[in-house]
Amino acid sequence: MDASLSARITSPSPRHRIDHRSTRFGDDRGDVPGWVLITLMTAGLVLVIWAVAGPALSGVFEQAIARVSGL
Repeated sequence: MDASLSARITSPSPRHRIDHRSTRFGDDRGDVPGWVLITLMTAGLVLVIWAVAGPALSGVFEQAIARVSGL
C-alpha cells in the first residue's frame, strides 16, 4: 500500500473531529431542560405536601411538647 494512502486512511479528517466533538457535547445539552423540569416539579410537590400536612404536623408537634413538658 502507498504511504500517502495509508496516512489518509488512518488519520481522521478535521471535519470528523469537529463532528465527534459536537455530538459528544450536543447530547448533554438536551438533558438540561429535563432536569430543570424535574427540579421544579419536585419543589412544587414539596410545597403542596407542606401546605396540606403542615397544620397537622404542627398540631402533633405541639401536643408532643405539651405532654413532655407537662403543661
